[in-house]
Amino acid sequence: MNGFRGRPDVYYALTSGHCALNTAIAQESSKKMGSKLEILNIDPTAGIAGGEIVISCAGFDTSQPSLCSIWFNSSEAPIVALGSRRVLALVPEARHSGEVAVTLQRGNRKSASANFIQGKKMVEDLHPVANPAFDPDDGSLFVTRSGPRGEQLPVTLFRVDVSGEVSEFSGDIPNPTGIAFDSSGQMFVTSRLDGTVYRITPFKEAVPFVRNLGVATGIAFDRSSTMYVGDRSGTIYKVNPIGEEKVWAQLEPSVSAYHLAWGPDDALYVTGPTVTSFDVVYRINQDGNIEVFYKGLGRPQGLAFDQEGNLYTAASLRGRRGIVRITAESKEAAIVVTGMNLVGLAFSAAGDMVVASIDSVFSLPLGVMGTLVHG
Repeated sequence: MNGFRGRPDVYYALTSGHCALNTAIAQESSKKMGSKLEILNIDPTAGIAGGEIVISCAGFDTSQPSLCSIWFNSSEAPIVALGSRRVLALVPEARHSGEVAVTLQRGNRKSASANFIQGKKMVEDLHPVANPAFDPDDGSLFVTRSGPRGEQLPVTLFRVDVSGEVSEFSGDIPNPTGIAFDSSGQMFVTSRLDGTVYRITPFKEAVPFVRNLGVATGIAFDRSSTMYVGDRSGTIYKVNPIGEEKVWAQLEPSVSAYHLAWGPDDALYVTGPTVTSFDVVYRINQDGNIEVFYKGLGRPQGLAFDQEGNLYTAASLRGRRGIVRITAESKEAAIVVTGMNLVGLAFSAAGDMVVASIDSVFSLPLGVMGTLVHG
């Protein structure tokens, strides 16, 4: 303070200001330490490893980030962003599927737990590009290893039984894409390589059912077992039960695939991701008239309905990725399952949601019942 020698008024003002600042910091830190550490909300309340969640909280002293942590049972979650009222974290790898306790910790202080439903990986080393599908007869799940277009893999279709055991099912379909069952339980699979829809026999043989459907991707059936197939170039084909096709509707081309689901209101719902972040879900009525059902999604892909008429799709919403639920009446959209690189989903008869990423399949016990007709 040599520069202020002889000026005690200035020296006193500076030292007083410094002490006041230290006192304010100490009081604020003490206030945070003294307030109750609690989780107010988790958004969303379900997810798989790598998905991002937002935790709203109170009493979280983040002045020393190294002392702060987030726990899913006994697994520590990676923190993306840290604040005293809001924390962004990634869902860690799951040891089990089901409800876990999420807690915040700062040193020796720990919050009360909040519930979160965490999905467990069922199968990995795959390459799904659309929805998996459940066999309505025995509840087994079918999923693809599609591979790069034009590459022939030895096994491209896998079956996961109700106990979780995975078995190789078929390698006869090049680049399998969409899977769907008709009302009689017959399975059909599209090939985006040769534009063919294959019928799978009880002997695991893949028999061509209809050909020349362009880059055939999405597939769905209506209640009368009429088939609908989405061509990536934008054409939606309608195929009758004996394999005769006709052009039914025309949309904009997609950069990846067309995904289809038959809705409880007897209309076809379609997504075809583009390069924009404001894609739409289309609704096509039985006369082939096209309308926009919902607009504002990023790269929407696989679709499925629950029994309440809500539509679920793998997409981005307001910059966050996961499974988006769009309500039937109000058309309000929200992320209900967080996850990265998701391409499709399906509901089991037990109310589990199965979500497919670009390389794995996960199961979450959400207690949501799906519709019987979807693909």
